Amino acid sequence: MRGDEGEASAGRRFVGVLLGCLSPLLFLVSGVVLGPLLLWPRARPVLMGGARRLAALERSRRSVFFGDRFPGPYEVPDRRILRYLAARVGAGLVTALVLGLLVFGEVLAVLLVRGLVRGSLGWTELLGQLLLGGVLLFLDVQGLYALTALDARLARACFGPSEQELLRRRIDELALSRAAVVQAVDTERRRIERDLHDGVQQRLVALAMLLGRARRGRERDPGQADALLRQAHREAQDVLAELRDVAWRVYPAALDSLGLEEALGGVAQRCGIPLRVRFEAGDAPLPRPVETAAYFVVSEAVTNAAKHSAASAVSVRVTRVGPLLTVRVEDDGRGGADPAGSGLTGLRSRVAALDGTLRVDSPLGGPTTLVAELPCA
Repeated sequence: MRGDEGEASAGRRFVGVLLGCLSPLLFLVSGVVLGPLLLWPRARPVLMGGARRLAALERSRRSVFFGDRFPGPYEVPDRRILRYLAARVGAGLVTALVLGLLVFGEVLAVLLVRGLVRGSLGWTELLGQLLLGGVLLFLDVQGLYALTALDARLARACFGPSEQELLRRRIDELALSRAAVVQAVDTERRRIERDLHDGVQQRLVALAMLLGRARRGRERDPGQADALLRQAHREAQDVLAELRDVAWRVYPAALDSLGLEEALGGVAQRCGIPLRVRFEAGDAPLPRPVETAAYFVVSEAVTNAAKHSAASAVSVRVTRVGPLLTVRVEDDGRGGADPAGSGLTGLRSRVAALDGTLRVDSPLGGPTTLVAELPCA
């Protein structure tokens, strides 16, 4: 079955090469007959429309016979269309010449075999003809291969973004991603500062005041001093618990020592609502940046669900298919999450820094579904 498909594919590509040899004749005739009309401004739009139709035929030929895929909404400039058609005329005619030489070589091979059968051809002449024919066949095949590759490059340069444009887009994406990561880091630092200032610091101040009152009242009222010390002890335990929470939000130590699955188990233990985690990423180790991004995606999504969506349950599923890790978080809350909010924007920046994608579906009334796809390669 695979052999039949390969033969069909090779045959389809050969038909595409033959059509690529015929189409330049149409381009050449159209250019010679209608080209001078480009000097007439009113005729230019009509002629360019015809040129675009010819280019569309070439695009269809590449798609049907060679399986090329080009970006649909990509707009090709008129000048690039004309350059492409001019280049296709030259490449197509040279390809037709190479194919003609191959056919001519086959005819000579038939005559050579006939002469050998009749005995009118000596061994010395036969070896010379075979050597010359083999060299010419090698050159023809290599030339045909090079012309086919040139045809593909011309099509990619015209109908798709050029290598320079792709490089420029990639540079722009990396610049935006870097700026977004820097902004997300700054936002995270400000959040940590608020947690420490408004939470831990205030509790430490209250603890210091309790200890001061207990120290001053130790001689006057030992019973009250003991009560204040017990209250201070409870306050110290609360401060330690809050410090652990802040430390986990900064970076979980279990992620380094136990891995992503155990770290997500820690998220489930600290979550204030029921959280079900399904980890189906296999036993193969994940890259450390991917593990970190996946952890913070789950942690932030679960925190948002517990604080803002009035959810009663959250489910997390982590799967790995080939080189792609997918993290899916769904809650049964009231929905309406803002994808442009600071929390989700920070997550999107963190995921984009790894060339991943983050999608959020949160209609009013719920449920809210967050899907992050992270490449592991």
